[in-house]
Amino acid sequence: MSRRLVAFNLLVVVLSVVIDQAIKALVVATMGLGDAIEILPFLALFHARNTGIAFSMFAGLGDVGLSLLALAVLAVVLVLWWKTPAGRRLTHFGLAIIVGGAIGNLIDRIRLGYVVDYVYFHTPVWAFAIFNFADALITIGAVLILIDEFILAPRAKASPH
Repeated sequence: MSRRLVAFNLLVVVLSVVIDQAIKALVVATMGLGDAIEILPFLALFHARNTGIAFSMFAGLGDVGLSLLALAVLAVVLVLWWKTPAGRRLTHFGLAIIVGGAIGNLIDRIRLGYVVDYVYFHTPVWAFAIFNFADALITIGAVLILIDEFILAPRAKASPH
């Protein structure tokens, strides 16, 4: 990996963590736990605590178990990232925002014992899990990697240079 690519990836990770932590700090400072602010008929800010991981899974593992699980997943992602060819820029960006999101949630888990969540999609008859910016980064990063792996890379391989 070139220094420029490494620097860009590190910048993306740092910005992801800073934005995530700033939004969470703002939510905690301005909203009581369980408070909701309706933004649209299907979208609200809703201050919640997630003691598990995505969609509150594995909440029974406790802080230490979840932190160790997050660190193990982060280590695997970092190895994959390091092994990704430099030309796969979309994958690099996807991995950078995944790492930034994972670090943002890990900071909460270690510092608070839970993750601050606040984005709530809902209708009168349906509700989606409450999540945060870090969760969105992780999801978007995974989608970008899939697009690169299964759509862009095969096209690049098939097209004449």
